[in-house]
Amino acid sequence: MNDLARHYSKFGVSGRLLLSGHSHQAWPDVALDGQIEAFQDAASHVDEKWERAFAKADRVRDGFRVFLGEPDARIALGQNTHELVLRFLSALDLKSRPRLVTTNGEFHTLRRQLNRLAETDLDVVFVDAEPVETLAARLADAVDAQTSAVLVSAVLFETSRIVPGLGSLASVCVDHDVELLVDAYHALGPVPFTTADFPSAWVVGGGYKYLQLGEGNCFLRLPAHADNFRPVITGWYAEFAELAEHHPGAVSYPLGATRYAGSTYDPTSHYRAARVFDFFAGQGLTPARLREIVLQQTGLLATLFAGMSVSPELISISEEPRENFGGFVSLRTAKAPQLQAQLASRGVLTDSRGDYLRLGPAPYLSDDQLRGAMDILASVLREI
Repeated sequence: MNDLARHYSKFGVSGRLLLSGHSHQAWPDVALDGQIEAFQDAASHVDEKWERAFAKADRVRDGFRVFLGEPDARIALGQNTHELVLRFLSALDLKSRPRLVTTNGEFHTLRRQLNRLAETDLDVVFVDAEPVETLAARLADAVDAQTSAVLVSAVLFETSRIVPGLGSLASVCVDHDVELLVDAYHALGPVPFTTADFPSAWVVGGGYKYLQLGEGNCFLRLPAHADNFRPVITGWYAEFAELAEHHPGAVSYPLGATRYAGSTYDPTSHYRAARVFDFFAGQGLTPARLREIVLQQTGLLATLFAGMSVSPELISISEEPRENFGGFVSLRTAKAPQLQAQLASRGVLTDSRGDYLRLGPAPYLSDDQLRGAMDILASVLREI
């Protein structure tokens, strides 16, 4: 058993083949302590609990700062990335510059919302995500004087491919006074990531996946010039500190991350996340260590798959080095949903996105568990 697995007894990770680590990793047992603490604070302090809850929120911000490589990052928190993206979009001058540039490889949060906006008077340009080597340059070429923002993932959610060249794209955006929003959800944890590569960018992400924080823990990292915007979609927490001076009809905005705050939320998620970030720090699960684990585990999965000698017409894997990928192995097959269902029926949890079967390991899994899961995949493929 992986030594780390004993800290995940509630999820029973040592007895389960959970290759769903790219979607929902198990929570360490300390997460439950956080949820209990949230209840106890509410029971003891009732509506006076918020000072304690806000302290947990600050701890969550500090946790994200570690994985952004930016100790002083200004961070607005949200229950999900969609609400944060909406606040970002609402801050843009879309009347004067109605063009948004993105890719056809974005996660559903962006895909659905931008597709809907494309049905209005906005000019939404969808650039092909493949080939990924030239994606950043092609996004830059699509920028013009009518463009408000470029929205792109740091790691593509279907293929796990790291998108290169975002720093150069950021420079082009600065030159054209265009905002850049980077979706870092599939980067934080398994991939080296630092906002120093694009300090002018907005960065959105969360801890539901690789950071084991569970639901309700998302963030928007703000660039220095974020104080120049007034988001139309704005919650009353943005004026929380000035409520006593509130004047009906006047909409004021504070400086800093509070400018992009929402409204009343369930703080339990932050209690849980604070405990998990402390656990990561205590276990030495730093960005560098997590990257080391990811490369070892995904490398093993890729090697085991290559040893199956199956027809590439049935299922295939990219031959690029694993260093070019994030936290999961993506297998291309027209039978992805069927394979996912058959694996689940035999105790191997994966998922599929379109023509991709996604296999996501996690730090608490052992190599023997990964081999066992791939043996079952090989058996299913032989039957097909």
